[in-house]
Amino acid sequence: MCGIAGFISLNQPIDHPKSHLDSALQKLKNRGPDAHGIYRDENCELGHTRLSILDTSPAANQPMISENNRYTIIFNGEIYNFDNLRSDLEKSYGVNIKTSSDTEVLLNGLILEGKSFIEKLNGFFAFCFYDKIKNYYLLARDRFGIKPLLYSHQENQFIFSSELKSLMCYPISKELDQIALNQFLQFTYIPSPRTILKNGKKLQAGRLIEIENKKVSIEKYFTYYPCEKSTDDYATAQRKVKDLLNKAVQKRLISDVPLGTFLSGGIDSSIVSAISAKHKSNLETFSIGFPDEPLFDESKYAADVAKHIGSKHHCFQLTNKELFNHLDQFLDYLDEPMADSSALNVFLLSQETKKHVTVSLSGDGADELFSGYNKHQALYFSLQKNWKTKLIKNYGNLSKLLPSSRNSKLGNLGRQLHKLHQGLNLNNEERYFQWASFMDQEMVHQLSDLYYDVRNELHIDKSGDVFNDFLFMDFNLVLENDMLRKVDLMSMSQSLEVRTPFLDHKLVEYVFSLPSKYKIDHSSRKKILKDAFKDELPVEVFNRRKHGFEIPLDKWFRGKLKSFIDDEIFENNVAVKEGILSKKGIVSLKKSWFENPIGNAPYHIWTIIVLNNFLKKYIF
Repeated sequence: MCGIAGFISLNQPIDHPKSHLDSALQKLKNRGPDAHGIYRDENCELGHTRLSILDTSPAANQPMISENNRYTIIFNGEIYNFDNLRSDLEKSYGVNIKTSSDTEVLLNGLILEGKSFIEKLNGFFAFCFYDKIKNYYLLARDRFGIKPLLYSHQENQFIFSSELKSLMCYPISKELDQIALNQFLQFTYIPSPRTILKNGKKLQAGRLIEIENKKVSIEKYFTYYPCEKSTDDYATAQRKVKDLLNKAVQKRLISDVPLGTFLSGGIDSSIVSAISAKHKSNLETFSIGFPDEPLFDESKYAADVAKHIGSKHHCFQLTNKELFNHLDQFLDYLDEPMADSSALNVFLLSQETKKHVTVSLSGDGADELFSGYNKHQALYFSLQKNWKTKLIKNYGNLSKLLPSSRNSKLGNLGRQLHKLHQGLNLNNEERYFQWASFMDQEMVHQLSDLYYDVRNELHIDKSGDVFNDFLFMDFNLVLENDMLRKVDLMSMSQSLEVRTPFLDHKLVEYVFSLPSKYKIDHSSRKKILKDAFKDELPVEVFNRRKHGFEIPLDKWFRGKLKSFIDDEIFENNVAVKEGILSKKGIVSLKKSWFENPIGNAPYHIWTIIVLNNFLKKYIF
């Protein structure tokens, strides 16, 4: 796991100072604290910071250059099937691969087979491959966007990096993208390919970039949906899901440094940890507890699972005071605005986990793949079209009489009923974006003068199975741009590699081929996953309700942060001063916070805090 950055000149020899790349790599030092290196010629400069995981010797450092000095690669990620690929390359082409690193296998595969070699990779990655003689470059991002790759393409240059803060070390324009700003306000993150900067882009998942004869082209190399539907019966599908996930976990246990698993006590991390414990002795597992927030504290369940599977368990108890005390450190590491407040929890979990291991497996991706969210149950409910759906569609507006908050059972019920009522009165596409949004479009338009409809750029692919279409959209929108970015950025801030077995592409392809009835019914989400592993874990893991956790924003805003909110958000807002947000919208936000103190206003205020933090640090 590493950080990469580079500059490619499209028209003339490089004439800028070396300090740009030095600064860019300095911004990526947390991603790669163990070594760093630079390759530079008249056409390009390529930089790498290394977190040593496989073959920790200096021989596996990067940039890695071929023996004939023609080819160079910088690579961030892990290729889990590199041993098999190495054997194939040695047998087919007679090459001599000297290190035990996956980087050398990737370098030789691209030399010998070109971009088609990417399709053979099982893992997560972002890389740049350079052929000096042809002045040819190949950049690629893994199938689901687990690893980031950002770039800026201007007339005479192409710049890329693992993080936006690193990209900005080069002299690119910092003009804001107004559409990206609206997306951020609505979702709390910015979907690829946009970034908050007009001249910055994210390479979308499953795509590659070729630069040849000074021309830059983007190609999609991986398509998995819509797909051919499986004819497997339910029992057969269960066995295949179990077998594919077992293999996916086993592949991700290979490491030359200490390895453990995140264990929240929920279904996904419990299954990953249980499989890991079978194949790794003395497995270490890691979770966090929230003693001040008992509604969201799942540490007891994590401890029960750890006892069941026989792992060495570490539980870090985080009080609200400790969360608050890390707030500045957390905000300081963010570059592009991202206001998913649970990122602070991942930040702190990664910080504590890194004290024991360098690699951790997680359960990320299972919710989007198997249907784990409340909105999935709501969609299933909406598709039934029975008397219950008609009742809520016609009379659900009465839910406004209930409190609306994520911080209590009654408040959460009121919030969910209101969103369900709104969604039932929309078509499928409108409903999806309504349920995926944290801020409704009316509030977005009050804060921003630009009218923007997300459906202009984001569309739901239609396959004939509305529910699977919904899950596929989650993969492209929520998983890639929120969940995976959150985990990557927060874990890398602590030099911790996180691996995601549920995103093994063979498992993902198979599960998307299954009918939605295998994943959800009137009483259960993640149906096939639960049934496949029900004999492996305590029954309580499968029967209890899923709980998320966001930081206690409203408590802070009315307590320790009250004077900050009054001054920095409501009175002297930098985004308002610079004409980025409207004063009218901020006044409306303040009004809604005072009138409905347990509604969504605290999350909207948090979004503005994150935006202002970015503007002050990087723009003004």
